[in-house]
Amino acid sequence: MGGEEVKMKMNNRRSNIEIIADMLRVGEDGAGKTKIMYSANMSYSQIQKYLGFLLERGFIDKIKIGNPSVTYLVTDLGLKLLKSIESVTAMLGWLDN
Repeated sequence: MGGEEVKMKMNNRRSNIEIIADMLRVGEDGAGKTKIMYSANMSYSQIQKYLGFLLERGFIDKIKIGNPSVTYLVTDLGLKLLKSIESVTAMLGWLDN
């Protein structure tokens, strides 16, 4: 590779890790599915897939508030994951912020 800079991000599409980090950020103070979907710029099928993944692994909790209203809240484990993702992406220079 003689002096070439390695480009880890080949296109503008977000990685799974970036999507997860976006979802965790939105859910830090609790958020409904629609808010997470729009704030994290996701499709309905993506939100279903990723919410299931995060719930199964204990990174978020599903909390019932009111009759049909469900809120998703990041757990302590989810906050640890978010901090780890932010640390790694910052070290690799992937953060655009």
